[in-house]
Amino acid sequence: MKITFLGTGTSQGIPIIGSTHPVCLSEDTKDKRLRVSILVEWNDYTFVVDCGPDFRQQMLRANVSKIDGIIFTHEHADHTMGLDDIRPFFFRQGDIPLYAHQRVFKALEKRFDYIFTTKKKYPGVPSVTKNEVKNEPFLAGKLNVIPVEGLHYKLQVFGYRFKEFAYLTDMKTIADDEVEKLQNLEVLVVNALRIEPHISHFNLEEALKFIERVKPKRAYLTHISHLLGFHNEVQQKLPDNVFLAYDNLQITI
Repeated sequence: MKITFLGTGTSQGIPIIGSTHPVCLSEDTKDKRLRVSILVEWNDYTFVVDCGPDFRQQMLRANVSKIDGIIFTHEHADHTMGLDDIRPFFFRQGDIPLYAHQRVFKALEKRFDYIFTTKKKYPGVPSVTKNEVKNEPFLAGKLNVIPVEGLHYKLQVFGYRFKEFAYLTDMKTIADDEVEKLQNLEVLVVNALRIEPHISHFNLEEALKFIERVKPKRAYLTHISHLLGFHNEVQQKLPDNVFLAYDNLQITI
């Protein structure tokens, strides 16, 4: 299984438009972060987790020619607003499978009503197939995917476990029975927004405590804001098995 970090930034990305913060002005490519998303590949299958506003750029940069589906964590704009850019895939492949909580589909149907309409569509509009995700395992590309439920402030969100890899973003609290789903991981990816506490995300301290609790062999931090600091400086302070993810990073499991 290969994982590509398509984007590792928070909702505004890094650099933030108009910001003069030192991290936003950094020339280090590892400090430049698109909105958070990953590409998960195994056998001949290719799945994307979330498709934010940078989806088109991410697909071009990663040279992705086909996708077998998009799996959504939740409905916020930085995780969904690239949905229209599935059109090139649709033109080649036909209907694109989507996997999401029922509530997320309702939000997508409102924002992208022209995609989900049952009436005659405008020429060139893509079509999708809906696969509702509940808090129980489901099949994606013949692989058993396990949802991991958490709260993003008060909003329910899903993380996902693919074999020995788990991806959790935009989480602040996770119940004990959900943490049990994360035992014996090779790799855990978890959000770490900044140094200071935040109402709806792990900060760095909380993320490191959660990693210590789960005890994966390796862990990567994502959904990072400029307030976490410079990539290279933060990395030097992390435990030996914890890494700051960056855009275009690829790992194999």
